[in-house]
Amino acid sequence: MTALSSWLEGRMLDHVLRNSAFASPTTVYVALFLDDPTDAGTGTEVSGGSYARQAVAFSAVVSGSTSNSALVTFPTATADWGLITHAAIYNAVSGGNMLFHAPLYDTEQVLNGGTFSIPVGQLIVTLD
Repeated sequence: MTALSSWLEGRMLDHVLRNSAFASPTTVYVALFLDDPTDAGTGTEVSGGSYARQAVAFSAVVSGSTSNSALVTFPTATADWGLITHAAIYNAVSGGNMLFHAPLYDTEQVLNGGTFSIPVGQLIVTLD
């Protein structure tokens, strides 16, 4: 994950350059997409079939990068979810604001009865 959302870019600039308060979320969630959500937060998030965003924790930042510190497992699909191509991090379990987004290294078709997980260290957030 390397792209910041337009929403987060604005909050970071205001916080750093204009001394505007910005509270980081207590929990962040991974969302799965069928296409590119873009910096604007558009795109088609998976829905239905028992899909739900999943909470994710991150390791300490090293050299401008961090990654998930535990396995992220989504519920078993009770309907076809489709071809998962992108992931995003949000500040809420539903709705909320997108923080980061990126394409997946390997897309994955999730069908009824299937599962999707992100191994430890594979959800990487880097700022350059």
